[in-house]
Amino acid sequence: MTDVELSFQAPNCEPGDNWCEIVDRLTGSQWLAQSANWLIAKPLTIILILAVAMIIRSIARRLIDRLTRASGGRVPTLLRPLKERAPQALGTLLSERRAQRAKTIGSVFKSITSVLVFGIAFMMILAELGVNLAPVLASAGILGVAVGFGAQNLVRDFLSGVFMMLEDQYGVGDVVDVGEASGTVEAVGLRITTMRDVNGTVWYVRNGEILRVGNSSQGFAVAVVDVPIGYGADVGQATDILGRVARETTESEPVSEDVLEPVEVLGVERVSATEGIMLRTTVKVRPGRQWAVQRTLRARIMGAFEDAGIQGPVVHGFPATES
Repeated sequence: MTDVELSFQAPNCEPGDNWCEIVDRLTGSQWLAQSANWLIAKPLTIILILAVAMIIRSIARRLIDRLTRASGGRVPTLLRPLKERAPQALGTLLSERRAQRAKTIGSVFKSITSVLVFGIAFMMILAELGVNLAPVLASAGILGVAVGFGAQNLVRDFLSGVFMMLEDQYGVGDVVDVGEASGTVEAVGLRITTMRDVNGTVWYVRNGEILRVGNSSQGFAVAVVDVPIGYGADVGQATDILGRVARETTESEPVSEDVLEPVEVLGVERVSATEGIMLRTTVKVRPGRQWAVQRTLRARIMGAFEDAGIQGPVVHGFPATES
């Protein structure tokens, strides 16, 4: 029997290619040794890139959660460097407003973090597979432009919501007027603001469609009370009664809890054929409390005028009431 010598050709392993040499020693297969980089090295590298990306994303999300968490009624750490116009008078709504604002901004940061981390990981994986990234980046830029043109309103709503959150233009509990709708804000999102008007109707307003915002709940408000009197009434006497009753009302509870400054009696505001002589008084109050203060002042002033015999304006078309 003749001994046949089998000679195996050593694989063409590149210098420093440890995986090729290891597989060659373990299997003796030239094909497996030369493919070790694709079968073992690159998959392990891709798995390592994904694992590191997930770990970085998880750490970033946990950090954002810590920055947006409010404990003990304190302002979330994320909101401290930002401008805040929310009045302390909102009370329990203030913490809800801050929590929602921090949560929304935090969700934006989480989304940005996820896109950046996994975007970089995706590019590293493509580079590991030997893909030329220049055409990929060019295609992504063209796709981004196309999506931007196709979703202009969505992008505008999103960007408007981001700046509205950062600038704290309004929040939960604020009474706002956005043009087509007005009422109390119930929820604030990056695309939609939800508010409820005095009739109970819920309005959903796209942030990108809001051109102006009138906020009645920031800093302070002014309760303006206009009281009409007839042409035959004594203006001086009516003005004295107006000031006295307004001061007594604002200095007594529960109205005094909402008043920030003393009453200011402005006197005659206007004279008209239909409304008679209009007297005006104003008082600075806590934000959002101007309507309650106005109703109380108006009721007590009108009662005092009636007790003093000060007549109101004559309404044309109705017979005079006999005394």
